[in-house]
Amino acid sequence: MQTISRKKIFFPINAAFRNYLKMYEREVKLPISYEELRYYDQSIAVYDKEGKDTLWETVFYPQSMVHAIHAGLKRVYSILKAGGDQAAEEHLHIENIDYCTFGNSHPFRIKIVNNYNEVYDYFYIKIADASRLYGLELEHILSPYWMNFLIDGNTLVEEHIAGVPGDQFILHYLNRPEFNPKRIAKEFVKFNERCFVRLLGDMRSYNFIFDITPDFDDVQFRIRAIDFDQQFYEGRRTLYMPQYFKENRVFVELAIKHLNAEVVKQYQQEERAVIARRIKVQRHRIKDLRDVIMTDRVSFPEKIQQLGNELAEYYHDPVFARCKTMGEIIERSLKRLLVSSLR
Repeated sequence: MQTISRKKIFFPINAAFRNYLKMYEREVKLPISYEELRYYDQSIAVYDKEGKDTLWETVFYPQSMVHAIHAGLKRVYSILKAGGDQAAEEHLHIENIDYCTFGNSHPFRIKIVNNYNEVYDYFYIKIADASRLYGLELEHILSPYWMNFLIDGNTLVEEHIAGVPGDQFILHYLNRPEFNPKRIAKEFVKFNERCFVRLLGDMRSYNFIFDITPDFDDVQFRIRAIDFDQQFYEGRRTLYMPQYFKENRVFVELAIKHLNAEVVKQYQQEERAVIARRIKVQRHRIKDLRDVIMTDRVSFPEKIQQLGNELAEYYHDPVFARCKTMGEIIERSLKRLLVSSLR
């Protein structure tokens, strides 16, 4: 059974990282901050359709604050989604502001609705933890998915990632007869490899979603991470491999049942080859990010040493054991991948 640090330390954004975020237009001036949203005076629990507590609370603000907060949130949404164009703001309204009492980041979830057609969307406002920002940036660069987020000071705004949470997929979707279990197993193998290569930890089933797409002859599945707090923070190697979490055991069993060792190796290599191509395409951005990570403090010496030693043993590569920062470890991981792609 995996063990995750009970309370992950929040790391501040250092000057070099902030300059990087400004250069790539991640940092902008926002009209409202995370701290301002904490001034609510009432809340009620949010329950799911089965009457279970979701660990979210809908929060309410003093009447004197409501207009300014809602106007600020609509402006944030237009900056995030429309580059700051305010034309649509008069047709939007804030339906709910929810606060999560579970986990490390304690985000606010904003539900915003278009008055014309009642189509709604979500976005999140969180504390801008450096670990999470590194995770978001690496996901943006190395995964197949565009990550839309902005920061201002210590406030982080994230776009909602739509899909079925992994734990809900297990309960309500996994055994549907129209779903091909081999495709689900294949995607889990690739997701597992992607997380391990870029050292994204704590991918238990409720920290990733399934994007389900009907195709002309079958249903396709894609798995996307939705929680990036554990980006190269922990010391144990297996915490970066989703296959080792008990919450994901059902996906491991699918892979054992439907995929042989040669096929698993093929899918792993396919994923590594795709990541290698992304690194080559984004080499300048990767270099800029690497230069920042190399000198940043986003974990503790004992965790860095443990992870370096375990990766050195796993890969039979003593260079990992000599790494002094998480930046050096992730650089070595990506270099190995690039070298292997050239063979």
